[in-house]
Amino acid sequence: MRYIIIGAGAIGATIGGRLGEAGQDVVLVARGAHAQALAADGLRLTTAAGERVHRLPVVTGPAELGELRPDDVLLLTVKTQDAIAALDAWGDAEVAGGGTAAQRLPVLCLQNGVESERLALRRFARVYGVCVWLPATFLEPGVVSALCAPLTGILHLGRATGGTDTRVRAIAADLEKAGFGAPVVEDVMRWKYAKLLGNLGNAIQATTGPEPAPAKAALLLRAIREAKAAYGAAGIGYVSEAEQSAAREGKVDQPAGVRGGSSWQSLARGTGSVEADYLNGEISLLGRLHGVATPVNDTLRHAANIFAREGLPPGAMSTEDLTALADEAAARA
Repeated sequence: MRYIIIGAGAIGATIGGRLGEAGQDVVLVARGAHAQALAADGLRLTTAAGERVHRLPVVTGPAELGELRPDDVLLLTVKTQDAIAALDAWGDAEVAGGGTAAQRLPVLCLQNGVESERLALRRFARVYGVCVWLPATFLEPGVVSALCAPLTGILHLGRATGGTDTRVRAIAADLEKAGFGAPVVEDVMRWKYAKLLGNLGNAIQATTGPEPAPAKAALLLRAIREAKAAYGAAGIGYVSEAEQSAAREGKVDQPAGVRGGSSWQSLARGTGSVEADYLNGEISLLGRLHGVATPVNDTLRHAANIFAREGLPPGAMSTEDLTALADEAAARA
């Protein structure tokens, strides 16, 4: 199999670099200064084992590859807000022997939240969900770090519509050879809904900074309570905290120190967008569909988007001010 990493940022570059190191055929897809740095100097990937430079093929789109191969596997690792453009571009690419990528090739969705699978299923016949536990940092073009040990990360995989098959098991075997835990599960979306609960704090990190504080934890707990109420009203199941802890315990230990999450990193790089519409916004959507008030998640989504659109530096808002906005929204709900 050849792995095409569509969006070689923190997650995509880590997975691509580790797969390449394990002897797999890998292509990185990137754009702008990051693509230029990868092509010119290689991928500088630091893991718990140290820094290595991976010199892998780099493209900006499918046209540079020509016809795709029947054994290609598409790993969609762009942020959800960029998923439609990527899915359309790669879905229309022709595959040797006839047909398009959307008709013939598997696409794995490695985003936070649960929307990318829905977007992919509208376009692709073979869609897989991946619940990603892989803390990684990408702030400089061509440079990524992922320092967990003994495994670089844990990636739960399964068919987006439920169940497993021989293809996903073969992909999981390659990921395990590359230093990841890759459990194949019948219910991958239950894992992704569970992870979404923690990702509701990404907006808090982005706007108030990544340093832990009791007031931030309290605000996140309020957002999670709203989410669980919305899940209950919608009949959505999710794996327990105990199951998640058991899956990670002793496998993905992180070094000490403050590290900004994906939304914080997006603001730090000045990308102009964050995933809040598909994290906190997912809870807002469920709440509106099922009659559950979600003022805290509404506030967090709105605040993070303002930071992204206006180019504000991450962490520029005080936790007290963000909490006050949530309190005002709750009073109006």
